[in-house]
Amino acid sequence: MTPGALRVENVGVAVAGRALVRDACLDVAPGEVVSLVGPNGAGKSTLLRTLYHARRPTSGRVLLDGEDVWRMSGRRLARRLAAVLQESPGEFELTVYEVVAMGRSPYKRAFQGDDTDDRQIILDALAALDVTGLARAPFDRLSGGEKQRVLIARALTQRTGTIVLDEPTNHLDLRHQLDVLRLVRGLGLTAVLALHDLNLAAAFCDRICVMNAGRIVADGPPARVLTPALLAEVYQVEADVTAHPRTGLPQITVLPGIDGRATP
Repeated sequence: MTPGALRVENVGVAVAGRALVRDACLDVAPGEVVSLVGPNGAGKSTLLRTLYHARRPTSGRVLLDGEDVWRMSGRRLARRLAAVLQESPGEFELTVYEVVAMGRSPYKRAFQGDDTDDRQIILDALAALDVTGLARAPFDRLSGGEKQRVLIARALTQRTGTIVLDEPTNHLDLRHQLDVLRLVRGLGLTAVLALHDLNLAAAFCDRICVMNAGRIVADGPPARVLTPALLAEVYQVEADVTAHPRTGLPQITVLPGIDGRATP
């Protein structure tokens, strides 16, 4: 799995005449972990969808190792880029093992079964996401957090060099949030994640890319990007940003007003 170089060149997305993403430019180096953050409706998920054939850009290009992803076949792209979506999938009438095994399908002919290597890759992914004990369970009976871990395991079985995750910590408890982000961080892959938790983004990502109203408004290392001024402008909250005494990482504390709202 060789990490890919991902480039977003002046990407715009419009739906029914409404611009959801405007002139987005982003370069992600091989092995870099980048988080997209921003308020609801900022365009994070829409931009991510342009990377994995879910939303064709109205303008601009998305390049993976210099090649336009929208000129690749779905199968070829799935061998190079894996995605974990935010929206809940349909209620599969499959076991957890079968859902995770679906990640091997880009490498198979129709009706071809799993070989020894496939089975080991699937078992490794189940173990990495702490869902081995659920392998025989029906996917549609899992909790939201369990489903999320299974879908991330499925993405790992694709064995791609680049991974895109839309709110990967959604529905997860604190322990599994940390486990998933440590896993992504430790894989050595190129990764783009949409996250709402700014403290987690600061702890696990090399760079933070801030979106607001469809535009990228800041991009850089967490300590440089996450400032009280930016949080006030983008999120409309007052916050303290300090270096954590043990980790040295930026730590954000939102300051509530007397009436329970952020002070103006």
